[in-house]
Amino acid sequence: MTVDIEAANRELAVARQEGKPCPPLRGRLLPEGDVEAAYQVQQVYTRQRLGKGHRRVGAKIGLTSRPVQESFGVFQPDFGVLFDDMAVGDGVEVPIDRLLQPRVEAEIAFVLGADLPDERVTTVDLIRAVDHVLPAIEIVDSRIADWDISIVDTVADNASSGLFVLGTAPRRLADVDLRLCGMVLEHAGEPVSVGAGAACLGNPLHALQWLAATMARAGDPLKAGDVVLSGALGPMVPVTPGGAYEARISGLGSVRTCFSREGSS
Repeated sequence: MTVDIEAANRELAVARQEGKPCPPLRGRLLPEGDVEAAYQVQQVYTRQRLGKGHRRVGAKIGLTSRPVQESFGVFQPDFGVLFDDMAVGDGVEVPIDRLLQPRVEAEIAFVLGADLPDERVTTVDLIRAVDHVLPAIEIVDSRIADWDISIVDTVADNASSGLFVLGTAPRRLADVDLRLCGMVLEHAGEPVSVGAGAACLGNPLHALQWLAATMARAGDPLKAGDVVLSGALGPMVPVTPGGAYEARISGLGSVRTCFSREGSS
């Protein structure tokens, strides 16, 4: 089949603008399993956002759970770009109509204090480069109707990115064991997702290592000041309009987000 990068980007753009998800891209505009073409769509979107004055503030890692990878038929994570206007303050209400099909998941966020320019990055390099870690809630979203996504669909759609919320009490790596960090995500005070750091490729540092090497290899390395969302610690949860969510991660503290019951208009 013919690969149509521009048409795929246009369909996603219309979905964002009109608030109406589009059909899956795979098998129509992008070949099944063609992850390289999907990243080309993502790169077009990134250039467009940067051209409009937005700033890249980091990256998000997806598909870090082995069961999720197996469900997609892939054996490595994926990534998307974080932009300045995707950041939401801790506890700040999000207009529900800002998103199409939002879901939330709890993650550990790394904030870098040094560049990671070498694709042969080691664990020591990572430990030296990380300035601090924070609890995070990623508000994932999909421009593909009914979340009917493959690896191609999600990568093209900037790894199904939406918004992100960071906690405000930074911790040093030396003060926490990321692999053993337990997580509980609550909605209205009731647990809706549980997990631990080991659910993220065995250790969130492994996810960061994969991303640092991947982006260095692509000539766009992670830099000091970048935020990296390292991947879900437990199952993602569909958002309820008017809902309030709090993620608590042992050793890191908590972070909250909430959603309006109705749209902002």
